Amino acid sequence: MKKVTVVLLLLALAAASGFAKAQEETPKVLHMYTAFDTEEAKLYIEAFEQETGIDVQWVRMSSGEVLARIEAEAANPQASVWHAGSNTEHINAAMKGLLVAYKPKTDFELLPQFHDKDWLWTGFYTGAIGFISNKDFLAKNKVQAPTSWQELLSPVFAKNVSIAYPYTSGTAYTTYATLVLMYGLDKTLEWWDKFDKQNIFQYTKSGTGCISQVGLGEVAVGIAFSHDIVAKGLKAGYPAVMTFPKEGTGYEVGGLSLIKGGSEPELAKKFIDWCFTKKAQDLFQNYSRLPVNPKATVAPGAVTLDQVKLINYDAMWAGQNKDQLIKAWRDKIGK
Repeated sequence: MKKVTVVLLLLALAAASGFAKAQEETPKVLHMYTAFDTEEAKLYIEAFEQETGIDVQWVRMSSGEVLARIEAEAANPQASVWHAGSNTEHINAAMKGLLVAYKPKTDFELLPQFHDKDWLWTGFYTGAIGFISNKDFLAKNKVQAPTSWQELLSPVFAKNVSIAYPYTSGTAYTTYATLVLMYGLDKTLEWWDKFDKQNIFQYTKSGTGCISQVGLGEVAVGIAFSHDIVAKGLKAGYPAVMTFPKEGTGYEVGGLSLIKGGSEPELAKKFIDWCFTKKAQDLFQNYSRLPVNPKATVAPGAVTLDQVKLINYDAMWAGQNKDQLIKAWRDKIGK
């Protein structure tokens, strides 16, 4: 009887040991939504995986689409972290109770404009809205690249301008909110109605979609963030030039958030912490984004915010009022 007991005990211990070992060997998996374009997202995510051994399963969408997905999945979240996209979208998500507060571990002080007061989102890069124009079109038509919001209504650009939908893209929503903050909602909608009917060639889902269109000569002008214009337009070798509106322009703070109810909050926190390290922020040189870590290196040719005329862009207001502003836009423009 004693031998049987000992044998059973040994078997139990072996089983427990095997279970513990299996647990140790089970790969850690983090589920993520990212608003970066696919190739750019892969750069950062693969670097994180190699450094930490954590496997990341991710889906790429424009920031407006990420917000819609998180809101739709609120009762059963399918991801634990939201990576990138303008902070206006993250602010809107925070307002709706879709995020969880987390203050990342950093070796520098994150400036107040780069995080929610309750740490429901944190910002890890910045960049301003600009215009990209095709040089061949400009030369052929003997015109200069636009340097004004009003110049975008010029007949020379008839049906030749591209931008994303404000409700799918953080880039386009930042553009729209910038104009509302400058001119008020009614005047902005009047301007955009003319813009849409006279000069818009196509709306894209992603804010960077217009860059290749301009580069390939499919349209004359696109509206996008300057870091995307530099990295995916100018450095890509397209015959293009970048300008900024003289009246002033808006800018984004790219956000990171913990999704409420996500099943891997600790892994998500590790990822957010990693995003602020010098090693991670130095990777922004590949895409000309402006890092928030003061120890990180800024890419040659990147346009820093002090080089352009910025409006007093109120990201908090833009995020909190997004739903109403988008409804007003869709009601007026009909798209």
